[in-house]
Amino acid sequence: MKISPKVRDFLCLTAHPEGCRKNVENQITYVKKHSEVKNGPKKVLVIGASTGYGLASRINAAFGCKAATVGVMFERQAAGKRTATAGWYNTAAFEHAAANEDLYAKTVNGDAFSREVKEKVIDLIKKDLGKVDAVIYSLAAPRRTAEDGTVYQSVLKTTGEDFTNKNLNLKDNTIGEKTIEAATEEEVEATVKVMGGEDWKAWIRALTDADAIEEDTVTFAYSYIGPELTYPIYFEGTIGAAKKHLHKTAGEINEEFKERGIRAYISVNKGLVTQASSAIPIVPLYMAVLYSIMKERGLHEGCIEQITRLFGEKAVFGQAETDGQGLIRLDDWELKPEVQAEVERRWEKINTKNVKEYADIEGYWEDFYQMFGFDMDGVDYEKDLDPSVNIPSIPDAE
Repeated sequence: MKISPKVRDFLCLTAHPEGCRKNVENQITYVKKHSEVKNGPKKVLVIGASTGYGLASRINAAFGCKAATVGVMFERQAAGKRTATAGWYNTAAFEHAAANEDLYAKTVNGDAFSREVKEKVIDLIKKDLGKVDAVIYSLAAPRRTAEDGTVYQSVLKTTGEDFTNKNLNLKDNTIGEKTIEAATEEEVEATVKVMGGEDWKAWIRALTDADAIEEDTVTFAYSYIGPELTYPIYFEGTIGAAKKHLHKTAGEINEEFKERGIRAYISVNKGLVTQASSAIPIVPLYMAVLYSIMKERGLHEGCIEQITRLFGEKAVFGQAETDGQGLIRLDDWELKPEVQAEVERRWEKINTKNVKEYADIEGYWEDFYQMFGFDMDGVDYEKDLDPSVNIPSIPDAE
């Protein structure tokens, strides 16, 4: 079948296996050319390993550090005329590339919040690797089912009071206004349950209890703070509440496991087009404006460039470069005063008529489609393909 993008709201319902493979290969090539990791890890667990920052982390660990990697994902294989998810195709491409270079790579597909998946991952680690020496937590999920059966649903809302600002209508690239409702206390708590640090710490505790984690292991999770412009919808919104909990959890992990020398960090990353950020009202317009400015100034980075800088320049596995709050700041270029001053200037003037002058709409959509394997150079999108692709470490579709 010929595979084309089918977009609904902020989601692409199809993915292209060859395009995803090309995307992964491009990231691997970048890491091989630019990686400068000293004393990197050799046995790495990546929780949330199939897209975005998690995928970039796994690629850097494998092809930058020559590490064995275990990945955890929650993805869907193709069925009939329905394509697999982009994360499935990404993982297949990653595992095949790793195998070609004799790098250990196995993946567990399932709900990372569950005890069952934790146990399955730990059994795999103890059987094949003994212990891991790095744990990267890059989970992005809309809901979580707790062990007692309670289902928590995250929401993208403000806190305190409703917030209205300019918004990019993704259906026709017009500029309008969007009002985001304030969350209830219950909604904030549910979002923290899903996107906060509770599960991250549960993973570290489970690995420690099973003696499947080395002493002096480095673990880190990803966060975003952003500029004051987006504070009401991000840093001071429900997502921000969850991220603050994540930051607090890093300190709790450091305290609880200090006798084992485990070090926990938060990497605060730059604003990027991801499946998660595309769903947040107002943010896509900010991203498009930011992209335009950072590209003009030679400062733009995607996921793979960010994580390569985290592993190398920011020395996350060595004497990590942190700010006064113990955070690793990969958003340092985004938050340069001159960059944000230009964002604010353009934000005041931007409208439907001048949106392409002030914002990188084409770049936004290019990143969006490429997440799903479309718009990749060197891929024949007219070719008939079998959407079923195998992942070597998952012999049967799950």
